[in-house]
Parts: sequence; structure tokens; C-alpha cells
Amino acid sequence: MSYLEQIDQAVNYIKSRISVTPAVGIVLGSGLGDLGNSIENATVIPYSEIPHFKTSTAAGHKGNLIFGTIASQQVVAMQGRFHYYEGYTMQEVTFPIRVMARLGIKTLFVSNAAGAVNPSYKVGDLMIITDHINLLPNPLIGPNMDTFGVRFPDMTTTYSRRIRKLALQAADQMGIVLQQGVYIAGTGPSYETPAEYRFFATIGADAVGMSTIPEVIVARHSGLEIFGMSIITNQANDLGEDCLNDGQDVIDAANRATQTLSTLFHDIIAAL
Repeated sequence: MSYLEQIDQAVNYIKSRISVTPAVGIVLGSGLGDLGNSIENATVIPYSEIPHFKTSTAAGHKGNLIFGTIASQQVVAMQGRFHYYEGYTMQEVTFPIRVMARLGIKTLFVSNAAGAVNPSYKVGDLMIITDHINLLPNPLIGPNMDTFGVRFPDMTTTYSRRIRKLALQAADQMGIVLQQGVYIAGTGPSYETPAEYRFFATIGADAVGMSTIPEVIVARHSGLEIFGMSIITNQANDLGEDCLNDGQDVIDAANRATQTLSTLFHDIIAAL
């Protein structure tokens, strides 16, 4: 069975379970799954029930596709994503984005937990992703899927300036300050070394993680408008011998920021 046939099987199954067409897709990263609780009139479909969906094994990723409404907009949210470091291929990692595009979404919101490379960032900050640096294999390698997009998609305006402006306006009304910066992603699952953090800062990164960019590249290839945000969950800019990165600390920090991010996403989606 071809990759496109697998996508269509998943789409057809999902359509048998829902009666609406989602306009907005949301990818919820580490510790951010509880954002799904803000979705009204929800229909929850576990990944395990969807043909060709993989299992999310990372901590803090519940593994559900949630359909419903946010601010009267029809949405579909991934409550947990797939990662390259879990052993999945890039086609498997980005499979849900292809499915959501076929379901009819026009806009994709992506979120993640990230380490602060920029020394002015602190744990708990929210960073609008303005650009990215990709150290992961490109998910578009291989035969082009002409059904979705062109062989060489442009990446100069990947992250929507329009939605970034809406985010800043919503944050101002909430009385919070958002960081804006460049997200860099590597394969993981090991955390980066101090030398790597210094290298990332030198080449222009503000925050580092292990996800998001493959999904963004495929979304861009599929012609979707994209908005990305990182929750700064750990310091990656001043590591001494007694300062260690810890996966549970990352989840805990993301959980503390979930309510703020949930409100922010709600207000941005309302303004689309």
C-alpha cells in the first residue's frame, strides 16, 4: 500500500467518526496535552484506533486526536506527537499533518517544550517561533507528493506574520510579554552538550528542542498557514556541573505554563 493510500485510509476512518470539517490543526507538545481540555464539544479518537497512526511513547504525550471547537472555530488537536528519536521514519512522524491537511485544515498551530539558548530567556517564558534551523532529516526527501505541493517549497516566510501579529495583540490584552526567536531542532533523545548550546547560540538559535520542524516543513509543503510557539522549560545557556537537564523537569515546567498558553491560543484562534 502506498503512503498516499495510507493517508486516505486514515482520513476515511476519521470522517466516519466526525461530521465537521476542521479549519485549524493544533499539535500539542511535551506536557501540553491538557490544552485539549479547552476544546468544546469534543470527539476524542485514540491514535490506536486510526489506521496507520503510530503510538506516541514520549512522556507527557497522551496519544489522542481531538475534534471540537475553540472560539467557534472547528479544530483538530493532536494530544501528543511522534518524534524521530522514538525510531519512527520522517514519513511516520509527519503522517498526522498530511492527514489533517486532507481533512481540510488551512492553519496549523504547533507547540513544544524547548530549552533556552538565549541567555535573556527564563523558564516559563513563551516564545513565538519566527524562524527555525533544522538539524533533523528533511521529511520531504524522496519522491515528491504532487497532490500536496511542489518539489521545492519556499521557506522564507514559513511562520505567518499575520498570526504572529495576532499573538502579540492577544498577549498585550492578557498583560503578558512574549519572546520572539529562532527554534533549532536536533534528533535527540540525548540532551545537548554545553559546546553544542554555545554553537547553537553562535548560529542564531534562541531555543532548542527535538521536534516541530518536520511537521512545519510538511505543513508548508501542504500550503498551510503556520504559527509556532515554544514554552521555555529549562535553561540551556548556563550549564555548570551541578545544572542538569531532566525530562520530568521539562514536563513540570510545561504543565505550569499550560493555562497561559491555552488562553493565548484561544484568543488567537478567535481572531483568525
